[in-house]
Parts: sequence; C-alpha cells; structure tokens
Amino acid sequence: MKIAIMGAMPEEIEPLISKLSDVRVTEYAANKYYEGVYDGKDVVVAYSKIGKVFAALTATRLIEKFACDRLLFSGVAGAISDELQIGDLIIADGLCQHDLDITSFGHPHGFVPEGDVCIPTDINLRNIAKNVASKKGLKLKEGVIATGDQFVANSDRKEWIEDTFKADALEMEGASVAVVCTSLDIPFFILRAISDSADMDAGFDFDEFLESSAKISADFILSMVEEIEA
Repeated sequence: MKIAIMGAMPEEIEPLISKLSDVRVTEYAANKYYEGVYDGKDVVVAYSKIGKVFAALTATRLIEKFACDRLLFSGVAGAISDELQIGDLIIADGLCQHDLDITSFGHPHGFVPEGDVCIPTDINLRNIAKNVASKKGLKLKEGVIATGDQFVANSDRKEWIEDTFKADALEMEGASVAVVCTSLDIPFFILRAISDSADMDAGFDFDEFLESSAKISADFILSMVEEIEA
C-alpha cells in the first residue's frame, strides 16, 4: 500500500512533510514529490499548485508514476454553509465543478457528456475520517464541495453556487482530483479546513488563516493515515 497526500500550496503540505521519516525528494515534470514513511506506511506527498489543471496533473503523476493506490487531499476552503466557521473541517461526500458551463446545449451547470455533475468520494475513507473525528472530539461536517478556477470573494457568486449545487464549501482543486481518481479506479478523499467565508472579506481572511487552517487539516489527515489498515 502506498498513500498519496496532496495539497495545492506549500503551506498545505509542509506540516505533512515535517512528520515523515526517511524522506526522499523526486523532481519530476516541474514539481517535487516527497516520499517517506509515516506510522509504518509508505506515503508520497506533493503540492499541485493552484487550480484544476495542475491538480489533475499532480494526481495523475502520484497514481501512475509513484504507484499510489489511494489519495487523500488536505487543504483549505471557503465556507458556503452558515454552519462552517474558520478552522472548521469539512469532508466531501461529493464534488462538482461550479465553473463548468455548457448550458447552451441544454445541459445543467457542471455537467459534460459521459460525466457526472457530482462525483462521490470513497465511503470507506469517509468512515475512517468520522471515526478519527469521534476519537478526537472534533466537529466534522460532510457535504458537497464545489470546485472552480476562481477564488470566490463575492456574496452573489457564493449564493449562486449554493443554490445551484447545494454546496457547503468551495475551493479550486477537488473535483479535478475526483475525475482523475474515479477514471483510474483509485479510492480518494477530500478534506478541507475553512480559511474564509468566500465573501468580500475572503482575501483578508485567507491570508490571515491559511497556515493555521492548513495545519488543522494536515494533522487530521495524518491521524487518518494512522487508522488506515496496511
């Protein structure tokens, strides 16, 4: 078993790398991959850079070049649901692309032929996350996370995404990872810690809370690795 852990930014993976032993760095295709061991399990950590294209590329490399057989994503997100505050954790039970639009051809937002509007994550990994949250006494929300190549800092756009996709949070990578993993039959899991509220204050909140929220997410992911059976 080899577990891939992804983030989009250096701040999202640095708390992970610092906990690995026997770290080896591989430079490949304009990125760095950190292979190591955590809790006796082989782990490969990488950050993709921001956005759907980079995330899809990195997920594919982790699976095909490094032979990872499951993928966990750790990072931050903007809140849509009023139940989510900065630092809260949300796991995706499904992911959609809020900026995918071929409605001119009569399709719903987020849909492409031979695809799905919302892609489900692995239920076994979600159950492991719920067990970890229970042991730690942490609140863990489960819901739809919307992905798009936009940093949303606009209340009108945020409300439209909520109404259209029934989404609870939004970010810029998860749904593209979902497409890759589903196509290659790899169990995957998306965890996000809230860094902002996706409104007019989002940019200020994101800068202030990025590192602390990223660490919350990373610590939780490592606790999940401990619970995954080799």
